[in-house]
Amino acid sequence: MDEIRYKPIGIIHSEFTEKKNTPIQGVFAKDAKGEVEVFPQYIQGLKDIEGFSHLILIYHFHLSNGYSLISKPFLEDEQHGIFSIRHFNRPNPIGLSVVKLEKVKGNILEISEVDILDGTPLLDIKPFVSLFDNRDDAKNGWLSNPHLDMVRGESGKHRGD
Repeated sequence: MDEIRYKPIGIIHSEFTEKKNTPIQGVFAKDAKGEVEVFPQYIQGLKDIEGFSHLILIYHFHLSNGYSLISKPFLEDEQHGIFSIRHFNRPNPIGLSVVKLEKVKGNILEISEVDILDGTPLLDIKPFVSLFDNRDDAKNGWLSNPHLDMVRGESGKHRGD
């Protein structure tokens, strides 16, 4: 299998138009607002979504430009393997974000905790289910380093900071 093709099911809208001003994770951007515009042919798929507080958005990093298997993450100066960081320049430029669902208006999902560039093509939506998606015994790899405690405590951290 050489190639897999996907069609966007919608577009993500946010205030962020440049990578350098986009939060590195939604957890650092509690007040960052946005909208998910689901294309009309997929609106039936939104049935019952309003009962979830958070959503997992899967999207295409449309401004990605190539990749390296070793790269420097935004939270550290040391390089790591691309599969142990969340950088947008990946072999398959697929992004994943957990956002807070604020309101559903037809085919528009109002969201917060947004860390996604405006105009990003949406590939899929999955509900965040704490029973399934939390793990009490999860390890945080290189992010467990004590010198990153300061970064974890900063809100509003951006890719360009």
